[in-house]
Amino acid sequence: MTPARAGLLCGVAAYLWWGLVPIYFKAIAHVPADEVLAHRIAWAVLLLALIITARGSWAPLCDSLRAPRAIPMLLASTLLVAVNWYVYIWAVAHDRVLDGSLGYFINPLFSVLLGCLVLRERLRRLQALGVAIAALGVASQAIALGRVPAIALVLAVTFALYGFVRKKAPVGALAGLAVETAILLPFALAYLAWLGLENKLVFCAGGDRTTDLLLALGGVVTATPLLFFASAARRLPLSTVGFLQYIAPTGQFLLAVLAYGEPFTTTHAVAFGCVWGGLCLFTYDLLVCDRRLRPGTTPQEAKN
Repeated sequence: MTPARAGLLCGVAAYLWWGLVPIYFKAIAHVPADEVLAHRIAWAVLLLALIITARGSWAPLCDSLRAPRAIPMLLASTLLVAVNWYVYIWAVAHDRVLDGSLGYFINPLFSVLLGCLVLRERLRRLQALGVAIAALGVASQAIALGRVPAIALVLAVTFALYGFVRKKAPVGALAGLAVETAILLPFALAYLAWLGLENKLVFCAGGDRTTDLLLALGGVVTATPLLFFASAARRLPLSTVGFLQYIAPTGQFLLAVLAYGEPFTTTHAVAFGCVWGGLCLFTYDLLVCDRRLRPGTTPQEAKN
């Protein structure tokens, strides 16, 4: 399997996971959002520590952190992902789910912009056409809101920049995510301890074992897609990784309509049609190019 194809599979897996993650948050909607975030961080650190120990990767992790740019870039990516998580949780808690969804629709456009302007990545004609069609769908969503979507813009910019920083950081996917969550761990533990002292902690307080288990699974829910995402970001052009992001908000919209009974308007239909049409064009071009560049492909096969 070529790096491009492996990266494509990792990217699709990450965004499919994020597209289905509302199922998890719906199951723990009765838990305050700030406690959910703290549990996500704490349990993710534990899970990643177990994975690193099982793989015997502590020495390589420490070696990678000695690279001159490693620590500053991981501090930057940690700040970006923390802001992104907090704003999204705040949006959901204050009934601003539409703004949050729009943010993840806009995010790929910022990733494409970063890839083209900063990394000098060039889009082929079909890819550019796909981006333009998807941008039209995103624009229809923004117009439907009738105002400047501040929450959406913050989510889009922070996650696009996170992908950019993680692509350039000289640290692997597992090591990078372990360091990011470890940096946030003291703040998460301190907050959970404060909740416990104030008798406001939901975890292990009400005898609801299902809720306790779901909160403990926050590490899996958090770490798994980010590992896929970081692996994809290191194998694919940033513009390609960003464009795959459309899978996640599409999955979230489908869940909202089919599982949770939210209305599906004409605006949504236009946006979905544009996004998926653009995604099909972009992915088709990527796969065709991957076939042409595959080792062992004859000139005639590449032409076909």
